Amino acid sequence: MARKALLISPELCIGCRGCQTACKEWNQLPADKTTETGTYENPPDLTPYLYNKIHFIEMSSVNSERGMRWLFVSQRCMHCDDAGCMKICPAPDALFKTKEGIVAFNKDKCIGCKLCIAACPFDIPRYDAKDKISKCHLCYDRISEGLMPACAKTCPTGAISYGDRDTMIGRAQKAGYQKLYGEADLGGLGVLYAFKDAPKTYDMNEHPAIPETVVFWHNVLKPLAYIGLGGAVAASLLHYIVFGPKKDEEVKKDG
Repeated sequence: MARKALLISPELCIGCRGCQTACKEWNQLPADKTTETGTYENPPDLTPYLYNKIHFIEMSSVNSERGMRWLFVSQRCMHCDDAGCMKICPAPDALFKTKEGIVAFNKDKCIGCKLCIAACPFDIPRYDAKDKISKCHLCYDRISEGLMPACAKTCPTGAISYGDRDTMIGRAQKAGYQKLYGEADLGGLGVLYAFKDAPKTYDMNEHPAIPETVVFWHNVLKPLAYIGLGGAVAASLLHYIVFGPKKDEEVKKDG
């Protein structure tokens, strides 16, 4: 089956956040309690109950009548082909890839180690109240039935479009985008961005890469864990390398 993908076009986004609402409705996610901070961006970050959010960027612009420019950028899991979260996850099938190339998760198999957070160059995974992973799964339950992801289905301007990945790339090229963000990064992302300016303008990582500690785990330590030779020790070592030593909350008194 051809790999599926989303094509995000920020210049077409009007910031309606219909995609956020559709995502919550389909996945039956509760509302997030937030605080007014003087910005229309709400919530201010992804949460365990918000898989997709619109990031608001306001900047000065000499080409605008108002002297400013608004950018609205959809933030979510990128569904990397070479996914750092999957490389580092020590729990079999807690993170898995579908035949459409989607990086999905199984909360029942997640052990709450949070190593995927350190492995993701986009800072995407979140953990819910039960300490289980939570993130965009590209509505793989809809896609498997021939339906579009809820966000793309809802988008009124075509800022989020969905289809075969090669088709999405070809569509962007016909529209004048010679290079898409995510076209080749990390083996190719399942969420592509049609940027008119440099990625940093949209608060995106210019050169996303998997941390070297994750590569070491995947190539050296993880095979040992699978065959039962020092698996617990290997996982503990990796956790120490990534997060540092665990410090006691209580401070021992001298004497």
